[in-house]
Amino acid sequence: MKLALLAALAFPLGAPAGSAPEAPVAPAATVSTVRQAARPIAGTGTDYADVMAATSGARRILLGESTHGTHEYYRERGRLTERLIREQGVNAVAIEGDWSATHRVNLYVRGLGSDRNAGEALRGYTNFPAWMWGNADFRDFAERLRALNLERPAEQRVGLYGMDVYDLFDAAGAVQAWLKRTAPEAAERAARHYRCFAGYGRDRWAYGTATRNPGKICRTQAQAVLAEVRRLPVPADPVEAEARFAALRGAASVAAAEEYFRTASVGSLAWNVRDRHMADNVDEIAEHAQRLSGRPGKVVMWSHNTHSGDARATFAAERGELNLGQLMRQRHGQGAFLVGFFSHGGTVFAAPEWDARGRRYDMRPALPGSYSALFHAAGVPAFSLLIRGDPAVSRALAGPMLERAIGVVYVPSSERTAHYFRARLAEQFDAAIYFDRTTAVAPLAR
Repeated sequence: MKLALLAALAFPLGAPAGSAPEAPVAPAATVSTVRQAARPIAGTGTDYADVMAATSGARRILLGESTHGTHEYYRERGRLTERLIREQGVNAVAIEGDWSATHRVNLYVRGLGSDRNAGEALRGYTNFPAWMWGNADFRDFAERLRALNLERPAEQRVGLYGMDVYDLFDAAGAVQAWLKRTAPEAAERAARHYRCFAGYGRDRWAYGTATRNPGKICRTQAQAVLAEVRRLPVPADPVEAEARFAALRGAASVAAAEEYFRTASVGSLAWNVRDRHMADNVDEIAEHAQRLSGRPGKVVMWSHNTHSGDARATFAAERGELNLGQLMRQRHGQGAFLVGFFSHGGTVFAAPEWDARGRRYDMRPALPGSYSALFHAAGVPAFSLLIRGDPAVSRALAGPMLERAIGVVYVPSSERTAHYFRARLAEQFDAAIYFDRTTAVAPLAR
């Protein structure tokens, strides 16, 4: 039964259903347009000048990745994020990770909690795929973010938050612990409500399956705890305000996980449930950051390209799916800026199937007729490419062409059918970042 539920997960964490039709190879004029517009990335302070200029007025900046296991994507998202914090006032970072595990890292980067270093703080990422955030690049980013934060007063420190929806049992425990400390009577009510989830051995999929019996659904109870926490006042002290916000979003995570696993159990569009909740999390994070800092909430998001890009420009729209990038554009217009990350070949860290042990793979060169093959043909080893506001580049990337997506599962024997889909890149993203050859991320030892 768990395998059937896993099939409800959309393909960035596994593989797309169906095949990707042939796409024409880009003509020489298109390659030339990309080559001329590309801005080389050389590891210096002048990198990303085009992207930085274009994001100056944005309040929601999405930084994607075409795999969940590539070192260069984590490293460069970190570089860009740090510049956006220092130069453009970004005051929150949201990642495609679980709330509770990421809150432990949030405490560390704020100078709170008991962890002695970022490596310890990342030990909370124990669920598959642990390497997605339990890796050397994210550890190093967390250390740098902590150093940056410790230069600032508590209310101006940049938060690091999980925006995903899988966190049910850990989040419920954290909510109850906070309520016991701050509102004991509410804690007793929350404990009664959350008992509805007892008996599943912390197995979220088992809960989803059980909800096929309407008498097993815990939606009302999860929503009641969320409403209770929401009614509690926001403390004036920034550290206590952060703790209250953690409890609030923890309760929201329980409600989101309940809906997600219940929806997945009947084969409905669980993907849409997931991305709507991620979008709601981001907007709540922005409001919280604004309350704390007194400055407009400006959030950077790290997620897969299939979340970060606009789903309306891909095959997903035909399946009735939306995503985070689309919702950010619909809610914030030009205030949302979407960046996709791409590569042609190299190595990647992934698993052969869900819940299996991850390993380093040789990634096959990008297929002809794909955007990565087009970028490879341009002959620039690493570059940023601004799409928004450049008619020539927009025409060159109008597509449709093939786009590669490797999640936490990689099936090189079924490369075309498992990892490619058709997309119109100029509509999907506002900018692209490309590395011709990338390397696998390095998981942290456990």
